[in-house]
Amino acid sequence: MEGSVGSPWFYNDQRTGLRNIVEGDAWIVMSPWTFSFWVVFAFIGLSVQTPAWRPSPGSAQEPIWPGAVPDARPVAGPEIATTANESLIAGRPWVYLGNVSRPTMTVYLPKRKNTGAAVVVFPGGGYQILAIDLEGTEVCDWLTSKGITCVLLKYRVPGEGLFPKSGPYPESPMALEDAQRTVGLVRFHAAERHIDPHKIGVLGFSAGGHLVAAMSTYFKQRLYRAVDAADKESCRPDFAVALYPGHLLVKNSTLNPDIHVSNQTPPTFLLQAEDDPVDDVENSLVYYTALKKAGVPVEMHLYAHGGHAFGLRRTELPITGWPQLVETWLETIGMISE
Repeated sequence: MEGSVGSPWFYNDQRTGLRNIVEGDAWIVMSPWTFSFWVVFAFIGLSVQTPAWRPSPGSAQEPIWPGAVPDARPVAGPEIATTANESLIAGRPWVYLGNVSRPTMTVYLPKRKNTGAAVVVFPGGGYQILAIDLEGTEVCDWLTSKGITCVLLKYRVPGEGLFPKSGPYPESPMALEDAQRTVGLVRFHAAERHIDPHKIGVLGFSAGGHLVAAMSTYFKQRLYRAVDAADKESCRPDFAVALYPGHLLVKNSTLNPDIHVSNQTPPTFLLQAEDDPVDDVENSLVYYTALKKAGVPVEMHLYAHGGHAFGLRRTELPITGWPQLVETWLETIGMISE
């Protein structure tokens, strides 16, 4: 989660813990990085930190790079997993990771009949943190229950205040490099994991939604020098799901010129709330328009209410029923079948 105000995925109409920090004129006049600084430090006293994150039993993290990571950056400190207990989503805390410098992938196998489809999941977090459960492991629980292999990518987010800053491509290549590498790895090992190499998609939230768009438009050439045979595989997703994406909108309601949509961009699903206070709904609108102009199959769902950063957690708001919409869409484009 991210957006036009740095790492304000903490600002959400369903998150009341820090509402007073960003209401009124304050969040308008604060710069993105200043806002992010104060939000992160406000949470230090409200949250519980642990040294590292581990996936649930039965799943193992795998490093995606066999040696040194490309374009390595300084890191603010050791990787930390923080439980946010004072900013609840659907009445529950959530966990985010910071200072991620060693990217990993965790493969979650289908819990029912295997459809052959796989999805690489990009959690949000403003390219500063990763909402690892809300927009990561909980997504994999849903996908695997539908017979879809889920690959959770812990991409690099080295931390705030570092130079060059972590962020979206081309400001920073790190996250996109990790995403390209991971899709290639999934395709390279598809047979042994019973995955159809032509049914590998990407799904992301907020900053992860931007990473979905970047992967959908930057796949002809890797940003890094190939390290093994997996990098000879295509890293083009076969389908893409972007939920409340950011970084797609620039001034005058136009698409970010760094996103180069073509007729080779994969079929795409978009979803956003019109009252999103972090990433304006026009992020989805301008991307939708570009996809339509390029002849790319696209389905978009907009809701009047929903805010930002709701993940898969159900509330009384209709927008939180979006997983069923994605399931129907995947059937429509032939990626899964009942």
